[in-house]
Amino acid sequence: MPIRTPFAKLLLSLALVGALSACTTKEIASVEEPVATPMTGQTNDPAPGFEKVAAGSEEDFILNVGRRIYFSQDSATLDSVAMATLDSQAAWLTRNPTWLIKLQGFADDSGSASKMETLSQKRADAVMTYLASKGVDTSRMWAKGYGKDRDVRDCAERSCKVQNRRVVANLRTERDAI
Repeated sequence: MPIRTPFAKLLLSLALVGALSACTTKEIASVEEPVATPMTGQTNDPAPGFEKVAAGSEEDFILNVGRRIYFSQDSATLDSVAMATLDSQAAWLTRNPTWLIKLQGFADDSGSASKMETLSQKRADAVMTYLASKGVDTSRMWAKGYGKDRDVRDCAERSCKVQNRRVVANLRTERDAI
């Protein structure tokens, strides 16, 4: 699947740089330098390169909230990790009421096409129901299941297939034609 937006290309580039740098570690001679403060997740400083991400923007949502929810095989049940992400999404959507949200459900290849399409729709509906329970107006949301047609990864290993069992929250300024 081609990468379509400049922002997605930037994120992919950063991920590749990070992956490559992790593969080339070397011992570096000790030099008198200030000791770095450990990363605790408690800073309000943006990551380098993301200083200009505007609060309430799509980039803000993707970087600071998260837009993917994952599921167990053949399940549409939200776990505690999914609910924590959805709680953050609901709070962000409450602060940014002009955004609409399309919830796209996906499945892996663990069943027939019709079974996986039904399951992917149940996943998207479960996310929408949860967000509504947290105060997000249902008129701002819609859900669509895509079955197993849009894999993130085509692989045989169970640990890899989990990436395909997901719901992706996509911000919109107007409703898509379904």
